[in-house]
Amino acid sequence: MQRALIVGATSGIGKETALQLLQKGWILGLAGRREENLKELQQLAPDRIHIRAIDICQEDATDRLLELIEEMGGMDLYLHCSGIGHQNYQLAPEIELRTLETNGTGFVRMVTAAFRYFAQQKRGHLAVISSIAGTKGLGAAPAYSATKRFQNTYIDALEQLARIQKLPIRFTDIRPGFVATGLLNDGKHYPMLMHTEKVARHIVCALEKKKRIVVIDWRYRILVALWRLIPPFLWKRMTVRNYPPPVLLSPQSVANGGTHR
Repeated sequence: MQRALIVGATSGIGKETALQLLQKGWILGLAGRREENLKELQQLAPDRIHIRAIDICQEDATDRLLELIEEMGGMDLYLHCSGIGHQNYQLAPEIELRTLETNGTGFVRMVTAAFRYFAQQKRGHLAVISSIAGTKGLGAAPAYSATKRFQNTYIDALEQLARIQKLPIRFTDIRPGFVATGLLNDGKHYPMLMHTEKVARHIVCALEKKKRIVVIDWRYRILVALWRLIPPFLWKRMTVRNYPPPVLLSPQSVANGGTHR
């Protein structure tokens, strides 16, 4: 049976993707900060779900990751669902720096550990959930949009590195738009809102087909294409207010793994 390790699986997109992979017969390694949530998931299939409390912002995260891989008997797929995002019009340093630490340092810490494991194994599939926010710099969420662009570029670099080293590692960069989670339950109207179940179905399909870059869904593919056509002098004059950066997750998710999802 195939084995998938999901970091950031305690709620939101990560949790729903885990449930759908479970239905398809996968052996799962699930990680996040909230161990009680992981234990609840493990009860669904104790023989096929292995768990580990991991904070990706802590230096011991990679050691705990390798422990989980060993416990689940190996890893075919690594799916990184952890991250945080906030609107930050006032540029509060604690928000910007925490976002950078989680979406930058924590991200690199985990995906490089997965890359090294797959390099030693001589095969593997490394997938990350980034965001359409990496397309352009969003004034409402500078650190979030910048770190998502960083993630897009980092995966590009790892793919090239794998080719240089002649390693058969596949890569998937998943870029959702607005997703209905607890953080968006504030009475405001959000455009083109998607439910986690639908997003997870798209993710599982992309993983099974080993797609390289996936924008979820078709409406956001059109939006991203339009964003790319907007020249810098016009983009800086655009005002987008009262919307969080896509993808944002529930408050519980933000607590997961220094992390979201």
